[in-house]
Amino acid sequence: MYKTITLVILSIGLIACERETYTTWSCVDGSGSKSAMVLKKAKMQFQDRQYDYCGSLGPVSYFDLKCPAQTKDSIYSFTPDSGKLISSANEFQCNAL
Repeated sequence: MYKTITLVILSIGLIACERETYTTWSCVDGSGSKSAMVLKKAKMQFQDRQYDYCGSLGPVSYFDLKCPAQTKDSIYSFTPDSGKLISSANEFQCNAL
């Protein structure tokens, strides 16, 4: 009986590991234009492009097409707690859907 319970728990754990985790966000820039952003594993999909995760410094995560030597020099910085997505050209306020 214990062996059966252990196998069931182990199977559930393995199934959970295989699920892809992703979060969809609705982002609005200063002019009111909306864009969808999806964080999926180590990728960010935003405005018809896909960016790689370059690392984090404290609560801020960084994304770029090709990660620079210095993480903080990435095109996008994103703070999930506040929902702020910042690039050199725009700042977006994002809300998880």
